Amino acid sequence: MRKKLKLLFIKNPVGLLSGIILAVYILVAIFAPFIAPTPQYRSSYEIPRDGFAISPKPPSAEHWFGTTEGQFDLFYGVIWGTRTAFKIAAVVVSAGFLLGVLIGGISGFAGGAVDEVMMRITDIFLSFPFLLAAMVLATVLGRGLGSMMIALVVFRWMTYARLVRSEVLRLKQIAYIEAAQAIGASNLRILLRHILPNSIYPAMIQASMDIGRVVMSASALSFLGLGTEAGYADWGQLISLARNWIVGGGQGAFQYWYTVIFPGGVLFMFVLSWNILGDALRDVFDPRMRGVH
Repeated sequence: MRKKLKLLFIKNPVGLLSGIILAVYILVAIFAPFIAPTPQYRSSYEIPRDGFAISPKPPSAEHWFGTTEGQFDLFYGVIWGTRTAFKIAAVVVSAGFLLGVLIGGISGFAGGAVDEVMMRITDIFLSFPFLLAAMVLATVLGRGLGSMMIALVVFRWMTYARLVRSEVLRLKQIAYIEAAQAIGASNLRILLRHILPNSIYPAMIQASMDIGRVVMSASALSFLGLGTEAGYADWGQLISLARNWIVGGGQGAFQYWYTVIFPGGVLFMFVLSWNILGDALRDVFDPRMRGVH
């Protein structure tokens, strides 16, 4: 494992750069209370505001990144939005991964009618456009971070199930699995001890690539008013507050550039870095993908 990671950094400097950028994001999330202290008697994720004026204010000594429509502090929102991004990614990707591994593992190992039913259910979920389906479910559940994460998890497990199932079907034919069956090992022991631990690597690589996509999808829901509440520290929410000022609000092109550049820039770099790192990890840990670009 250590040798493979070293190979990743030596042969893929872009992957190394993405890892460094993500390390900066992690540090920002950890030290958010020191970088952007929370005002007294407020929730940490509630963006402080400097009045209720409609027009955003430019960057200043008081507001380093300026303010949004409604005078929400952009710097505070961007910093604490980093924690929100990691929270969403951790919950949605982990839950989708575990659900997909469970369904894919049982489906592939059981075979027969069980496999047929579970894969047809998976196909039904795959037939829905992901973001559209998440939008509908988020609307039904109501606005909020928890509802948004549930909506994303419900339509995010199918790829993991497919990947794990295909690996389980392959591993079932390997000699050491047949040997375990011959000595009387139970099906549950074979599945949990021998098959699943060796079948989850493709799903793990997929999970690393999905982190950026999940955060992007969550930001899209917030932008559309289906995610976090107004004033919550979330990059999508900040971009939503900038929608009326992207081209200057009728007062000169890009006069309010800071309302879009700062939250949009950190979201763009976060998603791009995870995508690049996921590609690099796939090249290292999946021998079948080496040299394929």
